Amino acid sequence: MSTENTTPAATTLWVERTGTRRYTGHSSRGAQVLVGSEDVEGVFTPGELLKIALAACTGMSSDAPLARRLGDHYAATVRVSGAADRDAEVYPRLDEELDIDLSGLDADTAQRLLTVVARAVDASCTVGRTLKAGTEVSLTLPTR
Repeated sequence: MSTENTTPAATTLWVERTGTRRYTGHSSRGAQVLVGSEDVEGVFTPGELLKIALAACTGMSSDAPLARRLGDHYAATVRVSGAADRDAEVYPRLDEELDIDLSGLDADTAQRLLTVVARAVDASCTVGRTLKAGTEVSLTLPTR
């Protein structure tokens, strides 16, 4: 009997410079995203990607409880906003809004579902939990 670890390899992420304040982000799974300044068309800024990551994490964390109650084909949109404090170079507050149609549920059932969804997001949205807790970031600058 094999005791081989079958955990998939961690995804490698990197960005490559493609021009002045323009980068392409890559994953070892083949995904790409265009990143750049706010004044460049067709790209996301790093701050926008942070917000999208938060919204996507919230959506994914709420998926199971919502699908259980509303069915696999429910529609949802997670909006996220928050202005940067340019003096401190931080986003002091990010606001999310999960837009789902609960009109087919009675008020008590809808409220219970919203409670379950909020708990699921609080418990399993890694991006949101990381932002709320803060994280240590280490930058290495190797020389050649």
